Amino acid sequence: MEVEVPPVNRVDQIREELTALKGKRLRVRANMGRSRVVERVGTLVGVYPTLFVVEVEERRGRKARQSYQYVDVLTSAVEIYDPDTGERILDFGFEDQQLQ
Repeated sequence: MEVEVPPVNRVDQIREELTALKGKRLRVRANMGRSRVVERVGTLVGVYPTLFVVEVEERRGRKARQSYQYVDVLTSAVEIYDPDTGERILDFGFEDQQLQ
């Protein structure tokens, strides 16, 4: 029987993995609700206790900062991909948790 990891520990795990990616380029796909999905490519610039910050390129060379919560990664509302390969970097979604 598989031991289930409590969600709090998973959030810590997500934070640790994102800390290792600080300064790297990421593609973030965020489900904003009501069929609105936003995809942006940027650099992970900050990892904080409850959220992480990605600096994205806007039009005409402007930059903006977007913040996301670790819980959103856990619930798959926010997905993180490698911008070059398109491969999903963190996969902690609930669809992977199946009781057998």
